[in-house]
This record gives sequence, C-alpha cells and structure tokens, in this order.
Amino acid sequence: MEKLFRSGDLELAGHIARPRIAPGTSVPGLVISHGFPHLNQGGRLSARSFPELAERIANEMGWMVLVFNFRGCGESEGDFSLLGWRDDLLAAAAFLRSVEGVYGVWAAGFGSGGSMSINAAALDPEIRGVAAIGSPADFDDWANHPRRLLQHARETAIIRSASFPPSFEPWAREIRQVSAVAAVKSLAPRPLLILHGSDDDMVPVFDARAVSDAHGAADLRIIEGGGHQLRHDPRAVAVLLGWLDRQRSASAAQRAG
Repeated sequence: MEKLFRSGDLELAGHIARPRIAPGTSVPGLVISHGFPHLNQGGRLSARSFPELAERIANEMGWMVLVFNFRGCGESEGDFSLLGWRDDLLAAAAFLRSVEGVYGVWAAGFGSGGSMSINAAALDPEIRGVAAIGSPADFDDWANHPRRLLQHARETAIIRSASFPPSFEPWAREIRQVSAVAAVKSLAPRPLLILHGSDDDMVPVFDARAVSDAHGAADLRIIEGGGHQLRHDPRAVAVLLGWLDRQRSASAAQRAG
C-alpha cells in the first residue's frame, strides 16, 4: 500500500491493480473496501489480503481495481469515525474516476465496508452499482454502546490519537447516521449484489434480507455454510466475479447503444 489520494486533509493509502489494456482503451473501475478490524491492533493489518483479490479481478476480469485503507487503518492517516469512513469511500470513488482509462466506478465492500459502500452510493449517483458482502444493515448495536466501540477502536489501533475524538457526543451520534438499510433506497434502482454466509456468526443473515427487501431488486445470494470471512470462500468469490462480469457486459451494451 502507498499514499494515493486525499480524503479531506488526510492522505489515504491504497493499491491499484491495473489490467493489461491497449492504449486508448477504457475499462470499468472497482473500489474494494475492507471491514472493521476485530483483532487487537488489527487496524494495522486492514486490507492486507485484498490486493491479491484486486489483482485477480484486474487480470481475469479486465477491471481497474482500487483497494484502500480507511482512515486510521494500515498506512492511512487519521482516526476512525463512521462519517469519516463514508467520506473516505466517496473520495476513493472520485479518485478512481480520475484514473486514466476508467469509464465508470462500482463499489464492493466486505463487512462494514459493504455498508459504507451502500451509504456512499446513496450520496454519489456516479457509483454505478454495489456489492455488499457479509455487511450489517445498520450499526445500532454500536450506537447503543458507543463507549465500548470507542474502547475497541483504540484496542484495534484505528484510533491512534489520545485526544480523539475531540468531543465524544458528536462522534457517538454519527453512528446512527450511517445505515445501509436506510441508505439503500437511494441506491435503487442501481444494481446491488448482497452476499452473505448462512453461518455468519458476526452479522445475522436477517441483515442481508432486510437490506435486500429495502432495495427492492437486489441480487441476494446466501452461501450455505459460509461464515463471515467470505473473501476466503471460493464460492463467494465466484459469485462476485460473475456479478462483475454481468455488470461489465451490461455497461458495454449501454455504451454501444
């Protein structure tokens, strides 16, 4: 990962996987977002395994793929807040659109990153579609225990500054402002893939069904026996690649028409 773009006054780190394309050729772009770290000091390892997935999508599917670290994670600057993460994803999408050879941007997120992708797309109509994998419908559990979330964010090192947040109450209020099940209505009718493991022990399958119902035309796929870490499940990856292939074909047909 290297510093690639800015979100507000913060520099965020990422990796771009580039397909082999002829000069003058344009391809679709995909922003991949990681989830909330759960291990002690896990923020430093966020998105560590995602460049490999990005390279696969670039090489096999012909997409330009950006993987990045949200603020507070990996090599990115800043400290965690939910609205800050949403802003980071909006900045990532804008950055990828500025990359030469990219004609449109989609978003795919794992865990909390999928929820952030939906929330960002609700604000940015230029995000053409979203894939949310193992993602929560809302963050009400966190909102009910904001001090516990703050402590966990410190333990995972996605809040590094002892003086952050400067005021606890505004930081805590943000948690209820970010809701995939509420934002997805503004994403519709753009395409939405919802992937969830039937045995996910961190995010209930009910969340996937709730977001799907709120969208109204989502492609809902439940991976039987799948857990939360679906990026390591070949079945889930195959579903994601198939969805991306269909998105590219449909976009190419629209451009040709």
